[in-house]
Amino acid sequence: MAIPAKRNLLDEDQISTMIEWLASFGKTEAGGVTRLLYSPAWQEAQQALKHKMDETCLYTYFDSVGNLFGRLPGTEPNGKTILTGSHIDTVVEGGKYDGTYGIVASFLAVLRLFHTYGFPRKTIEVVSLCEEEGSRFPLTFWGSRSISGAYTLERVKEAKDEAGITFLEAMHQAGFDPKTYTPPIRQDVERFLEIHIEQGMILEKNHKQVGIVTHIVGQRRYTIELKGESNHAGTTPMQDRKDAVSTAAQLIAFLTDKAKEIDPLLVATVGKLNVKPNVSNVIAGEVEFSLDIRHHQEAVLDQFCREIFAEFKQVTLGLDMEVLISQWMDVKPIPMDQEMCELAREIAEAKNYRYQDIVSGAGHDSQVFGAMCPTSLLFVPSQNGISHSPKEFTSLEDLDAGIDLLTEVLYRLAY
Repeated sequence: MAIPAKRNLLDEDQISTMIEWLASFGKTEAGGVTRLLYSPAWQEAQQALKHKMDETCLYTYFDSVGNLFGRLPGTEPNGKTILTGSHIDTVVEGGKYDGTYGIVASFLAVLRLFHTYGFPRKTIEVVSLCEEEGSRFPLTFWGSRSISGAYTLERVKEAKDEAGITFLEAMHQAGFDPKTYTPPIRQDVERFLEIHIEQGMILEKNHKQVGIVTHIVGQRRYTIELKGESNHAGTTPMQDRKDAVSTAAQLIAFLTDKAKEIDPLLVATVGKLNVKPNVSNVIAGEVEFSLDIRHHQEAVLDQFCREIFAEFKQVTLGLDMEVLISQWMDVKPIPMDQEMCELAREIAEAKNYRYQDIVSGAGHDSQVFGAMCPTSLLFVPSQNGISHSPKEFTSLEDLDAGIDLLTEVLYRLAY
């Protein structure tokens, strides 16, 4: 039985208008957006988006954790779904485009397809994933990892935010009662497509309109603790010191140089440093620093970690100091589907878009879906490479090019 079409919102809901509209939910005084998982701003945004979808050809529903879906039924009865979208949550004082653009792009692409060609052969669903950033609770990818089955309520039952509100309490307050939870695992997703701002400067620097992501980097994160000896800054000779700060500086300089030496695409970041006792006239006895390492090949990550940690141990042993290395994140690199990459290249060439292959140095929901089904991730440029900031910006021309490319990819896959 044919499902009647609803009214066409294409004229009034073009890209910039809809992005500004979604940015109003959680808008800050500084012009940014703060829309944390299950917060009032998050609830308002998801409900408003559901209402917007309800006014179109899409049929909407939430799963039990708050992922929102807008479904365009296919005419073939094989039960498979092409899923496209991104995440609705933001970091604190984030930008208008991160996550949101992927939802808007998917929504408009599907509307354009429906009003041009009618119902597809394969079902398409636009998804507004409930969480990706990890900005409120100490976990990331709650939306996509719930769909994949990697996360259940067991994973979050002890989690709390900075205000002491438990994950399950926040979930209940947002209208997703844990008592009625059912695992939202999807086994019908045939392919996943996501389009996202780059959050970097490569595309803009190379004067490209579109990036076709071939891999999403693996991420390893560590806490490094150095234990030396606190002592008097004036009476302790330099050769007799067990100075944790100078040793940390030596190790950080070494890992930075080693990263540049091993591979141009390898990045290593020390972003957090704690010093004890942190007094100006006392030699530091302890230093703790963070280490974030990213690359798209597991072998390169292995080599880098092996070489720097061997050096760490050798240096501290020679100084009669102690080093403790604790790993707290190990996300594997994920390749995107090569067939879908080639399809995007073919379309970009046919439409004369300036494009390039690119490796994503940031994590995205596509890395979760990439482990469960063929997945494609597309980028559009970020002005000056700025993201997670009220200054985040992508030109309307580039936003539209991304939607045009996504629309054609969806057409090839679903129609």
